[in-house]
Amino acid sequence: QVQVVESGGGLVQAGESRRLSCVVSGSPTTYRSIGWYRQAPGKQRELIATISNTGNTNYADSQKGRFTISGDTARNTVDLQMNSLKPEDTATYYCNVIYITSTGAIDYWGQGTQVTVSS
Repeated sequence: QVQVVESGGGLVQAGESRRLSCVVSGSPTTYRSIGWYRQAPGKQRELIATISNTGNTNYADSQKGRFTISGDTARNTVDLQMNSLKPEDTATYYCNVIYITSTGAIDYWGQGTQVTVSS
């Protein structure tokens, strides 16, 4: 059973940094990619960035510059470094893992970790 667990959220002051971690366990094989998403109250879930098992990264245009995604395939861990946080970054941050199987793609979501940025 694949489990996805996010950690690192909390209350931070505007301008500060925070590092989130996503740990995947129970994987039957190497993931294809892992992505970080976020969802603010009353808004749709949005992509922040993804990283493939070969280290290729992709960022949503709106997130380029302050956020950096990094991964360690040996430990099945992907981090999201967030700098210069703003109140509008307040959201629940989710990790999504994608596997490619013989029958197609399968993805798993974590429960999310809350980040609250105070002004």
